[in-house]
Amino acid sequence: MPSDATVGDVFDYAFLLLRSLGNRDEYIYRSAITQKILLGQHNLRTASMLSEARVGVCKADVVVLNGTATAYEIKSERDSLARLTKQVNAYGEVFAAVNVVTSPSHVKQVFRQIPEWVGVLVLSEKFTLQVQRPAVVDATRIDPLAVLDLLRVDEANRVLRSLDIPPPKVPNTQMRGALRDMFNSLDPAGVHAQMVKTLKVTRSQSAAEDFIRTVPMSLRAAMLTIKMNGVSERKVRDATKLSVSAALAWS
Repeated sequence: MPSDATVGDVFDYAFLLLRSLGNRDEYIYRSAITQKILLGQHNLRTASMLSEARVGVCKADVVVLNGTATAYEIKSERDSLARLTKQVNAYGEVFAAVNVVTSPSHVKQVFRQIPEWVGVLVLSEKFTLQVQRPAVVDATRIDPLAVLDLLRVDEANRVLRSLDIPPPKVPNTQMRGALRDMFNSLDPAGVHAQMVKTLKVTRSQSAAEDFIRTVPMSLRAAMLTIKMNGVSERKVRDATKLSVSAALAWS
């Protein structure tokens, strides 16, 4: 490292070492999705990212919300594929598009385990995402009850209002049951469309747009999983710009 290296430079250098084939863990893949898709093809003013979105007993590693909802299941060279089929089928009940992002060593086995509507992307040795098969975007396979399980009560009520359906007026202890009764009869594609619109508002990351652009590339995926106020953002930004020599002098 050069003598004038900053803390941010150290993070970026460590990331460069970790992204080499064979060393890559889940965070490297998550960073690729963040950099190449969320911040590359979209931006935080028009799209949002959900991390570890719970779907039944599974968790989708990354979900990108723009005009639709796309789930990304990461299978790095260090991961087992034992649960892959169950995972992508679960995600297909909530998100119109599902992709597996994997390594060159896993790609053949991934194709054997997934339905034809699931897309496959490979993270290359040069840190590029190569589309092996595009995902089929289909909101008609959505299960409205599975969507409901992803939503908070206020978000579910917002979806109903957007469909011109009054939310249930029942005690809090009965709310989930009443919502299930209502969602059970809704049109899958309509529910999905309003879920996307709702989550882009309730879980918007647009306020972090300027901050994310100022932190080292290696930290952007991590920063998007943390809610911070302006003071916290400034502290992180200042810390990454600090010289390594100054940081080592901390006591």
